[in-house]
Amino acid sequence: MPDTSLRLLRRLETGPRGLTETEAAARLAEHGENTPAAPPAAPSWPRRSVRALRDPFTAVLVTLGLVSACVASWGTAAVILALVAVSCALRAAGERRADRSLAALRGLVTGTATVLRRADRADEPRAREVPVADLVPGDIVRLGPGDLVPADVRLLRARGLTVRQDTLTGESAPVAKQAADAPRRSAEAHLCFQGSHVVSGSASGVVVATGARTRFGAAQRVPVRRGPSAFDRSVHGISWVLVRFMLLTPPLVLMASAAVHGRVLQTLPFAVAAAVGLTPEMLPVIVTTCLARGASRLADAHRVVVRRLPALHDLGAVDVLCLDKTGTLTRDRPVLAAALGPDGRDDPEVLRWAAVAAWWGLTLSELPAPDALDEALLSAAGPVGEEYDGVAALPFEPAHRLATAVVTGALGRHVLITKGAAEAVLERCEVSDTERGRLLGLAERQAESGLRVLAVATAELPARTRPYRAEDARRLTFRGLLTFRDDLAPGAADALRTLTGLGVEVCVLTGDHPATAVRACRDLGLTVGEVRTGGAPAAAGTPGAVTVVARCTAEDKARVVAGLRAAGHTVGFLGDGVNDVPAMLAADVGVAPRGAVDVARESADVVLGEKDLGALGHAVLAGRHSSANIASYLRVTLSSNLGNVLAMLAAGLLLPFLPMLPAQVLAQNLCFDASQLAFADDRPDPEALRRPTKLRPPAFLRFLTGFGLLNAVADLATFAVLLAPQNGVGLSEEVLFHSAWFTENLLAQALAMLLLRSGRRIAGGRPGPVGWASAALAGAGLLLPATPLGAVLGLTALPAGRYLLLAAVLVPYALALVVARVRHDRRQP
Repeated sequence: MPDTSLRLLRRLETGPRGLTETEAAARLAEHGENTPAAPPAAPSWPRRSVRALRDPFTAVLVTLGLVSACVASWGTAAVILALVAVSCALRAAGERRADRSLAALRGLVTGTATVLRRADRADEPRAREVPVADLVPGDIVRLGPGDLVPADVRLLRARGLTVRQDTLTGESAPVAKQAADAPRRSAEAHLCFQGSHVVSGSASGVVVATGARTRFGAAQRVPVRRGPSAFDRSVHGISWVLVRFMLLTPPLVLMASAAVHGRVLQTLPFAVAAAVGLTPEMLPVIVTTCLARGASRLADAHRVVVRRLPALHDLGAVDVLCLDKTGTLTRDRPVLAAALGPDGRDDPEVLRWAAVAAWWGLTLSELPAPDALDEALLSAAGPVGEEYDGVAALPFEPAHRLATAVVTGALGRHVLITKGAAEAVLERCEVSDTERGRLLGLAERQAESGLRVLAVATAELPARTRPYRAEDARRLTFRGLLTFRDDLAPGAADALRTLTGLGVEVCVLTGDHPATAVRACRDLGLTVGEVRTGGAPAAAGTPGAVTVVARCTAEDKARVVAGLRAAGHTVGFLGDGVNDVPAMLAADVGVAPRGAVDVARESADVVLGEKDLGALGHAVLAGRHSSANIASYLRVTLSSNLGNVLAMLAAGLLLPFLPMLPAQVLAQNLCFDASQLAFADDRPDPEALRRPTKLRPPAFLRFLTGFGLLNAVADLATFAVLLAPQNGVGLSEEVLFHSAWFTENLLAQALAMLLLRSGRRIAGGRPGPVGWASAALAGAGLLLPATPLGAVLGLTALPAGRYLLLAAVLVPYALALVVARVRHDRRQP
């Protein structure tokens, strides 16, 4: 059985006179400050850098660097460990920059509450302002228009109280609250929750919960924990397959060398170098640089703060965007949709009478701000009301669901104007039962279409001096209905069309009524598909249509997001309220606008500097841009490295000498790695940005295997050419062989950089950074062997005629790459 007000006060050991200062201090020590769980402190530089080592490739690179040091390959070890250090520093710097940007976006919240406190039990209570953090259970607080409810409060007295609790429940309309001595068990009209805003009326109540024990605090607990993100699933899935293959390479090289040539110790440095050759050493640097530059451009151009760098990749991979309606698709205020007479046709007189009532109700009641519906009325009607003299105003009462204003009419007459819920107004109108049923049906049809309905009626009475009461609103003449819709967020329609054009499906999750949510979507020009409530099971969605899930609790939103992820989707969630936090944390990437509540901003991976969905479209494109460049790098480096390692394994069996010295392998890798930094500044083909960018490990590994084998065939063909005697001069000598294969490898990798980039087009347009880097790589392959540095590496200039032999291999290889690439692209969706 629910507590009565008296029983509750006794249980909390308090009373209507409030607590004493001593009691409040003791309870503050017992219960703690009235603050939600604080966000964790930003990690230090060393911790950020160590956290970057969780990346599998980074960890393996550290291992290979240590192994290289153990076999006295100091150059290899130094380069590998330097790359790891650069990657960790870049990632830590990017995340720290994002944290600083977010701190600059944090808004201020209300800091005090009006509380009844006493010096001791004998003193009279005195209303005073105390910090919200000092509130304790048992405190008696007072609430008025514009106040932020400072804790969970049970109402003891209330007059015309309405609150907005959309940050908790998602309901866009203010909710009427009233005191109840013995409320029903499931009722919540007698409770005000922390984080709600008082719209109208006044009240006093007793604090029943503070801090993490409030509804606000409970909403931050996540019922569904986020699993690995899209970035983790894609890059790490590819990484671990390659890591396993890479770890097998040294043993295979050593066993082959021991079995065929009987040399093991001499081959050990080469085996480690071969493993390093397979490893995409620059992956951590390329990934971090691509994401950091994309995040920096977003922050500068669109004021979008990416707090977690991999979240930018996840945005590019998002194929379902879930978002809240209130505050995201719509603004937190209604606008007039229509003014209908009793016949259901447009009637501007209905709006005029309602606006007069709103004007004098606001003026005579001395409210600090108009009710949201009254504000919409006054905005739609323009200057109105001053042609009358106001007599009285009876503010909205939740019990009667009416508000009334009285103005002067003809000589000796007063005009009483009443507006409120259609049922309440029609009960007081002089209409027949049949007519009342017809008018209620008209109001119901408007409500079913997702509109909020307000009825208006008037009565002309003899002038009098005694005060008016709510009971005087009777025998009214019905004037008509006013309908209101949610004010659409500026740019929301264009932004959603942009997102759907980018292949992102939209799912609206809201605490509002289904009809209200559907109406908002249709007003935005969206096609609505499946409509269900939060607890209902999901059905098959309609392609190209928006899914609407209404009456969602915070837990419902998180479960919907988790269900979409379990079905294989990459999910983003955009929200601004406390009830959106669990869904943000369950999604692949959580997004919040700057105006979101603090806890939502702290929980988000991406923060929009403005409440503008258009910025989200730019963020998605930036994520796809970065992801496409990362995919280009992985395509090129892994297919080339795989082909080279397979060729090295074959050469180890066929040649009586090492196919390439460890120092030469390292120099080749350095040239290739330096050129691949250009991928961070590449401009992908627009075709690659028109759909979600996902690195699907199975498809990706099929690509690598196919093009890696093609590269290995080119290398084996090069061996055949190099080992064939030409005019009595054999190229089987070690130095000439090493020099020729070194040149062929870099030329082949330059071709791969140009032909295996992300996007449909193989070539075209200006060279861009990758084109110039490929030219530089080819130049290094042709010129480096003839330089003094080449001599230090054990290389030498090739006879002029031998370049024709390499061309005989590389030209067919380039044609084969083009044909294979075209066939691969045609098979893509």
